[in-house]
Amino acid sequence: MTKPTLADLTAFSAVAAHRSFRRAADALGVSRSSLSHTMLALERQLGVRLLNRTTRSVAPTEAGEALLVRIGPVLRNLDEALDAVADARGNPSGMLRINANEGAARILLKAAVPRFLERFPGMALDLVVEGRLVDIVEQGFDAGVRLEESVPRDMVAVRIGGDLRFVVVAAPSYLEGRKPLITPDDLREHACIRQRLPSGKRYRWEFARRGEEVLVDVPGALTLDNNGLMVEAASAGLGLAYVPEAAARDWLDDGRLVLVLQEWCPFIPGLCLYYPGHRHVPAGLRAFIDVLKEVNGDA
Repeated sequence: MTKPTLADLTAFSAVAAHRSFRRAADALGVSRSSLSHTMLALERQLGVRLLNRTTRSVAPTEAGEALLVRIGPVLRNLDEALDAVADARGNPSGMLRINANEGAARILLKAAVPRFLERFPGMALDLVVEGRLVDIVEQGFDAGVRLEESVPRDMVAVRIGGDLRFVVVAAPSYLEGRKPLITPDDLREHACIRQRLPSGKRYRWEFARRGEEVLVDVPGALTLDNNGLMVEAASAGLGLAYVPEAAARDWLDDGRLVLVLQEWCPFIPGLCLYYPGHRHVPAGLRAFIDVLKEVNGDA
């Protein structure tokens, strides 16, 4: 019997881990059809079915699970050995996949990403922007970037920058002639630009002051799902918007927008890069984390 190649076994391990040909193919950088052919050829070589396939899912058979138990440590040891060589060269190579929301991606692109790609020319970065929070392990990502409060507890987190806050902004023209806002309840008398979350639900604005927390399901005829668009709509006088302060910074600096209810908008822990703590950390991810720490020190 011809022995399977390392590439064949790596492909099988990826399909089993992701429980999806599509996600495994994305992680490996191959086409779904090519990966499917590889798995069929591997099963023919071994003379046993390794995967149970349905129209919606894929999962290892009993024989497949037994093979995974044997090859898992071998593949991990190989990855660690290759990373050790990369560390010795000081030049990691390969693909680093990071999932982030739009605001986090913009922050990474300002300093960390250019410095990382310049310093490590052998690395490629796949930065996927997604509003919803995903399982980075299941989806084949090396790391994710989200607000600290959203990071799963079983992950290792590395802070990016400092604390941040969400603020209520409005155009001076909108506020002119209207009653000043003193408490969050005053929002019920105003036109608010509502936000739809990736889940489809509308976001309730969150406020806090001296231990008191308030949630307001604000009224408004306009609903958007993008911070940048909400800032632009507010600057056009369409109503009040609740956005990360950084998203509105340029408009606030030049006076197109002003802050309201500031004392009800406290700072909260900011963004974190996070990754699984129970798995081997690839050399490329360690290098990216080092760059992040440098950038944080420069700030």
